[in-house]
Amino acid sequence: MNKYFFTLTVLLVCFNLSAQKKELGEVTIEELQERKCPNDTAAVAAVLFNVGKTYFDYDYDDGFQIITEISTKIKIYKKEGYDLANYAVAYYDGGNEKVSFAKTVTYNLVNGKIEKTKLGSDGIFIEKINNDYKRKKITMPNVKEGSIIEYKVEIKSPFIWNFPEWEFQKNIPVKYSEYTTFIPEYYIYNTHLKGFLTPVTTQDGKIRKINYTYKTNMMPGMSGQSSERVNSTLEFNEKIVKYVLSDVPALKEEAFANNINNYRTTLLHELSGKRVPNMPHENFTTDWESVTKKIYDQDSFGSELNKNGYYENDLNTLLNGITSHEEKIATVFTYVKSRMNWDGFYGYSCNDGVRKAYIDKKGNVGEINLMLTSMLRYAGVEANPILLSTRSNGIAIFPSQSAFNYVICGVELQNQVVLLDATNKYALPNILPIRDLNWFGRIIRKNGSSSEINLMPTSNSKDIVNIMASLDTEGKVKGKVREQHFDYNAFLHRDNYAAIAKDSYIERMEKIHKGLEVEEYEVQNVNDLGKPVVENYTFSADGSVEIIGDKIYFSPFLFFALEENPFKQETREYPIDFVFPQQDKYNINIGIPDGYIVETLPQPKAVAMPDNLGSVKYNISVNGNQIQTLYSLDINQAIISNEYYDALKSFFKEIIAKQTEKIVLKKV
Repeated sequence: MNKYFFTLTVLLVCFNLSAQKKELGEVTIEELQERKCPNDTAAVAAVLFNVGKTYFDYDYDDGFQIITEISTKIKIYKKEGYDLANYAVAYYDGGNEKVSFAKTVTYNLVNGKIEKTKLGSDGIFIEKINNDYKRKKITMPNVKEGSIIEYKVEIKSPFIWNFPEWEFQKNIPVKYSEYTTFIPEYYIYNTHLKGFLTPVTTQDGKIRKINYTYKTNMMPGMSGQSSERVNSTLEFNEKIVKYVLSDVPALKEEAFANNINNYRTTLLHELSGKRVPNMPHENFTTDWESVTKKIYDQDSFGSELNKNGYYENDLNTLLNGITSHEEKIATVFTYVKSRMNWDGFYGYSCNDGVRKAYIDKKGNVGEINLMLTSMLRYAGVEANPILLSTRSNGIAIFPSQSAFNYVICGVELQNQVVLLDATNKYALPNILPIRDLNWFGRIIRKNGSSSEINLMPTSNSKDIVNIMASLDTEGKVKGKVREQHFDYNAFLHRDNYAAIAKDSYIERMEKIHKGLEVEEYEVQNVNDLGKPVVENYTFSADGSVEIIGDKIYFSPFLFFALEENPFKQETREYPIDFVFPQQDKYNINIGIPDGYIVETLPQPKAVAMPDNLGSVKYNISVNGNQIQTLYSLDINQAIISNEYYDALKSFFKEIIAKQTEKIVLKKV
């Protein structure tokens, strides 16, 4: 009997827990007293629940509208989580989209009692994003460590093809996430799930009725009335799908990651068909070929490519006497880069058109790179636009025009595609701005065909560092450094530091390497893009050496030593993105002080990763009072699969061990 009673009690408790509704306004003292997230004690905050639904409403004049309601409850544990008190929703200002907030409350525990602070009108803002979009934002009041904030947002939109995305995973832990869709039989959506977690899904259906009113014309001469209101009912089948995930871990940034949103567990819907009674069925599902052809056929894209009258005279003069394709490409590319100035706007289409951009010497991405493509075609070069999605835009999940937000130029030459982007003054053929390096793009040719293009660099960009230094008996190191940066390393140096004053740059160097003092700094070839960037400077440093008794300890890498493994997580679910393959080479010569000999010298070592993904070679030797270190680190692939994470983590552990291993000098 006791066993039966215990079993029944457990079943009732489980039933009550599963039946509990996630509703706003139900905050307990226990929740407010909680000081750490049970599943992630380092978390600055946690989503206690995030419950949403998307359904359709109907109006006779406007047709179906898509409505999304979201109720969110968040626990704040630390000051670093205060930013979560700000929440914003972007909407299309000219398209009858509406955003509204309700039940916006902050809860605190004051003298053992629950205190409620409601959001006032002064905490609601509307911000302009651009000419088409605005953002409605709330800032929750009276937020402290331990607070719980709640809000409900409703988004109404006539754009049924723009189904909202549902993020199950956040940058903080999510205790419970639930999303339900109610879709009329008239619309067919394909669902896509990205990320590494799979929600529990249940499906149902019902017949739904929507009552609406419309005006109908009456016969002329009837009581002077021309119309009357009629009540009617729309009845249809509704498909209901619920998605649930519990105890969702935070998606945390880690070193060498692309756009983290590529790996966030998210549900997406793609409108694939429309089945309205008494009307022809429409199919919207498409492929990449169809998408690129539609883009090419747009007046703001393909038509702009065909315009050339605005630059003919200038280009004829520029190309006079030039016959080889290589020279033509270099000449036209350099001309467009030097003449045009990017206005900071992305997009593959033109805003004001290539002609106006050429006259104004300023334009968006589409105007500059379509202009470049057109000029190269005029010069007789096989050039075509390449559509891509930037790193910040993420990787496209399914074919659509909105999957792309950028265009560059591709020249098919000698069985290779040369990639060009004239929006950056320091770009070179096949040296693109970092924003472009996002896996794959799609080239569109004149005949309407298209194909996938690999955007990722394949050859190693080098950094070569030569150090000539001497160590004195007080532990101070003085010397000269010569650093040479090639290819993408040179591009990054120019792009990041060319506009920075020399004193500011030196200050940055000294801040990164504590104890370092830099003098006689000079940099060469910043504007000569065909050569590597070269930095020369003298230095003194007193933080790299330790003296204990009659012994001196120091790393041969001095202030260049890597002391911390960038890969800290036990496991990794997404690829490691080094952006481009790279090689670091060091040739370090250090003179030891008189009266000292080398007691201990690190052993040479060579380590290789599987499948030639990376390698490191380390050799050290003594010649008289000189210690020479030769070091080479190669990362041979821009993107490395997470399958190699353990090997990569161990590889960097070996690197750090060798770079921080000490030379020991002994006084004689």
